[in-house]
Amino acid sequence: MSSAASGRILPSQGPFFHDRRTGLAFAGGGLDRAGLSREMPDLADAWVLAVAQGQILCCGDHEATPVLGLLPASAPFFSGQAGTQVLLGQVEGKMIVARDLPPDISAPEGHGFRDLREVMTDLTPLEAELSATARGVLGWHRSHGFCASCGQRSEPVQSGWQRQCPSCGAAHFPRTDPCVIMLVTHGNDLLLGRNPNWPEGMYSCLAGFMEPGETVEAAVRREVFEETSVSVGPVRPVASQPWPFPASLMMGCHAEALSREIVTDPIEIEDALWISRERLLQVLAGRDSVIRAPRRGAIAGWLMREWLADRL
Repeated sequence: MSSAASGRILPSQGPFFHDRRTGLAFAGGGLDRAGLSREMPDLADAWVLAVAQGQILCCGDHEATPVLGLLPASAPFFSGQAGTQVLLGQVEGKMIVARDLPPDISAPEGHGFRDLREVMTDLTPLEAELSATARGVLGWHRSHGFCASCGQRSEPVQSGWQRQCPSCGAAHFPRTDPCVIMLVTHGNDLLLGRNPNWPEGMYSCLAGFMEPGETVEAAVRREVFEETSVSVGPVRPVASQPWPFPASLMMGCHAEALSREIVTDPIEIEDALWISRERLLQVLAGRDSVIRAPRRGAIAGWLMREWLADRL
């Protein structure tokens, strides 16, 4: 196990597959989540990933390439600091936990709390998976402290992977919100849209939350039609990405449009347009005068690059 000061964590050497998709953050780092050890784990020698206000503790200052700032549970930094704790998994025989700390806490010397969006593409796949898991589960604890059945305060059990109500006995589990995000194409053209709240020049693939009783394919067709009035035929799921802002699972799809006329829903979409492969190349290179290049690490940009390279 690499220490926080000496270098990065190496990927798990166990039988867990490491997804090596280039440029897709949180796509899987081969973490052994120790699902069979959550009942009564010995965490005295665990390493801790500290989280404060959703920000992740990293080594170094904001100018340096971030390295996940894991500290031993016995570190003086944690002395007297209470907070929800979640067992993230096991790496090289050591248990890794995440601990939610007070929002006003100061980082230890040589460390800093960093926004996960800012550092997600600089972390190793394993570091990114640990961070996404920590942020997602701890965020769930902060927003689900009371029983949904009787309203009484619930308590964390199963190493943070469950909340139990001491009053009515109901069990509650961390939630993940399934979303579809779709690369909609028509021949040589790609459909992009922008939300009115996005920064100037930001366009992306259309996306939306799935509804109960809905398939991935049906959700793609519904969302595209509701937002742009474009009809979609064949839909093919191609990749997925955990997106812990706060707790979504983005299911990336390639969808073939059956129509081209656009009528936008003004509440959801400020603008939508078709762009050619040739223009997309300029967008990705940062040379388009209207559309900015997509965020690094997010599945939207990954889908665009895969389509441009004829891999979809």
